[in-house]
Amino acid sequence: MSSTQLRVFLLFSAGYFVSYVFRGVNLGFAPFITRDLGLSAADLGLLTSLYFLGFAGAQIPVGVLLDHFGARRVTAVTLLFAAAGIWVFGAAQSVGVMMVGRLLIGVGVSVCLGAAFKALAQHFATARLPLMNGLVMAIGGLGGVMVGSPLTWVLGFASWRMVCVGLGVLTVLVALAQWTLAPDTQETHHQASLRVQFQGTLHILQSAAFWKIASFSVVTQGVFYAMQSLWVGAWLRDVQGFGAREAAALASILGFAMMAGCVGFGAAARSLERRGISLYAVCGIGMALYLLTQVLIMCQAPLPAGLLWAAYGVFGGTGILSYAVMARHFPAQMIGRVNTTLTLIIFLLIFGFQIGIGAVLSRWPASGGHYPAAAHLTAWGILVVLQALSAIWYALPSRKKAARPAEVRAEQEA
Repeated sequence: MSSTQLRVFLLFSAGYFVSYVFRGVNLGFAPFITRDLGLSAADLGLLTSLYFLGFAGAQIPVGVLLDHFGARRVTAVTLLFAAAGIWVFGAAQSVGVMMVGRLLIGVGVSVCLGAAFKALAQHFATARLPLMNGLVMAIGGLGGVMVGSPLTWVLGFASWRMVCVGLGVLTVLVALAQWTLAPDTQETHHQASLRVQFQGTLHILQSAAFWKIASFSVVTQGVFYAMQSLWVGAWLRDVQGFGAREAAALASILGFAMMAGCVGFGAAARSLERRGISLYAVCGIGMALYLLTQVLIMCQAPLPAGLLWAAYGVFGGTGILSYAVMARHFPAQMIGRVNTTLTLIIFLLIFGFQIGIGAVLSRWPASGGHYPAAAHLTAWGILVVLQALSAIWYALPSRKKAARPAEVRAEQEA
């Protein structure tokens, strides 16, 4: 790995780390903000999910901006919105203002994942992308670890509002590092017009090949991140009877396991491809194992909790390989939009799942802040069925080979 490649990897991984911390920070904040503001499960789900709504809503424009202005400029600027958002969130005295802050955070970090994958695609060979994407996800996954036991420890001596101030400062520092240290890529300055690029995004959404690749991964990723960033703690406390510290420890195990899974599957994919197993198949196998793990957890399989939740984390992130599959189907000048379009769909589903889980839980009366096991099992059962249906779509053979996207020709002619 050259020094430039290492710089690209570290700087954009740092951006995704910040994004991941913001994604799951309400997992640690939940007991405090629920107590301070008297929130129900539905209220908490809506408040937390606004991050994903802001994230999803920004995907189409940031995808176009990435392909037009490059990852360095766009990421550094948008991260400043995230810093402003967490400061608004931390200073808020009402749920309405907190919602505004949470929405700003989502918009501010909306570019981090797509920018990282685009930058990697520009500086690394295609064959190395599954591993490099997995490594970025692993570093981002540290954010999932941080909102487990480490955040619980910090909240033992610092208020959640003080933590918000610190997170804002960290975000500004990462933005400055990306602006000053990340390399520019010359090809981003010779793109087609913004109008043509927006048309290209529409053609991506009309591509049968795009939806075939995305089918299983968007649902599994939507479920995984909806749970990891909020509801997994409630399941551990309400269904499995763990205390707050034990639940936080298992959440951290899940985060570490996700990191290992992203790197492991990324490395294994290249080796398996040499043996004739496609990246598409490897991705599908990993997601199927994630679905199986959820069923085992629901059935309370007689296995150690640490093992089951480690498996949940290892297999939960495998759908990220679909970004590398997309990179092989679409040309380089479209990768920013393809990545952000895929992310858009995932985050819309996370938004919907977080609200939906909260709505299902709220149909049962809470006792001391806890919901009955039947409420959680109902929510999980619905999610498992949705994933199984998407798995069938993913596994069915394609009827025909997709034609070359029309917007590619348009951009080459522009």
